[in-house]
Amino acid sequence: MSMAGAAETTMIRHRTVEANGIAMHVAESGEEASQRVVVFLHGFPELWYSWRHQMVSLAARGYRCVAPDLRGYGATAAPADVASYSAFHVVGDVMALLDALGLGKVFLVGHDWGAIIAWYLCLFRPDRVTALVNTSVAFMRHIYIRSDAGASAVKPIDYFKRLYGPTYYICRFQVRIVLPCI
Repeated sequence: MSMAGAAETTMIRHRTVEANGIAMHVAESGEEASQRVVVFLHGFPELWYSWRHQMVSLAARGYRCVAPDLRGYGATAAPADVASYSAFHVVGDVMALLDALGLGKVFLVGHDWGAIIAWYLCLFRPDRVTALVNTSVAFMRHIYIRSDAGASAVKPIDYFKRLYGPTYYICRFQVRIVLPCI
């Protein structure tokens, strides 16, 4: 491991936090007392690790950085019931994590699936977000606010299949494959 890699490893702390009824793995860097907090939400199929460079850099500038493994990813619990992965559940996880860590308003950074969660968090709880930075996923009202969209509302997977085709990575992972026991 390089010296830079060793420094990054020592600057990031790990713990498990009980939040919203599940055990969440959280990576943190920076001073816990800092009032400037950035929460990073990873994409699919990523983990907290995607944010390691940004965490170290911002921690060096006085920010506290928090990057959980989201529900069903990495070292965070993965409930078996598909219904346990609604927007309310995943946003609830982030809100419960903020509460468990004693955090008020935060800077929120999301990528890919994490960006979608970040959009929902801003819609559901704008009082907890100081600012939002999302990469790769724009706000799509007809997907995120389906009750107001009426006939134009679409399910996200149907939208992605229509726009990008069935081989788009998110669509490909929707197929359940049952392997025989050997």
